[in-house]
Amino acid sequence: MQPGPARGQRCPGTAVTPALRTAGSAASSAGQAGSLTPALSSVFQDLVKSHLMYAVREEVEVLKEQIKELIEKNSQLEQENTLLKTLASPEQLAQFQAQLQTGSPPSSSQSQGTTTQQPAQPASQGSGPSA
Repeated sequence: MQPGPARGQRCPGTAVTPALRTAGSAASSAGQAGSLTPALSSVFQDLVKSHLMYAVREEVEVLKEQIKELIEKNSQLEQENTLLKTLASPEQLAQFQAQLQTGSPPSSSQSQGTTTQQPAQPASQGSGPSA
């Protein structure tokens, strides 16, 4: 969530209403007594409520954009995964499945061994996605 306006500034959509002016003048005359009038309290509640609603709307928009980006990234990764599965040899797939079952990460010697097997594939398939 983005920080609110600086002190003395208003959020967009929060104007000084006649009710606020009336409540403000009532507060200045009642301010000497140190108590808030019910009208002023109501105005402050409305102001806080509208500010919170504005902040929530902004946060929802940010989250929607993040969801959209994550869906696009997920789709791209799924396409890449499908491509890699089609390019991998059955031995490489079996080795990968075995690593998943044991929970061990691939070691650098294993990954180097798989890269030396890559040139054996036809060059017409390419080395990765072209688009």
